[in-house]
Amino acid sequence: MALILIVDDSPVEQHVYSQALEQKGYDTIVANDGAEAVAVARERIPDLIIMDVVMPGMNGFQATRKLHKHPDTAAIPVIIISTKNQETDKIWALRQGAVEYLVKPVKPAALVEAVEARLKA
Repeated sequence: MALILIVDDSPVEQHVYSQALEQKGYDTIVANDGAEAVAVARERIPDLIIMDVVMPGMNGFQATRKLHKHPDTAAIPVIIISTKNQETDKIWALRQGAVEYLVKPVKPAALVEAVEARLKA
């Protein structure tokens, strides 16, 4: 089954997302911030990345842009998850290479649906 990288500085969010995806048969790995996400993605080449925006150090937008520009990780779909429900943030995320923008709190079923839709695309 597909490998999903979950990037969030909240252990609670990491657990909720991991549990929802693992119940559907996906394998998950986690990173605590953008810099760790870039390193893990380059090493493990996940099938999809779930990326929080607000994190210490490198934020989710910066990490997504960095992943999108690197040849080894450019094709990995990134789903941004943010507490902000602003059109400008959604547009910015898509311009940085994200394929989707979800607003917290994300229900586990909605997360799984978004992941499955992007992996089929």
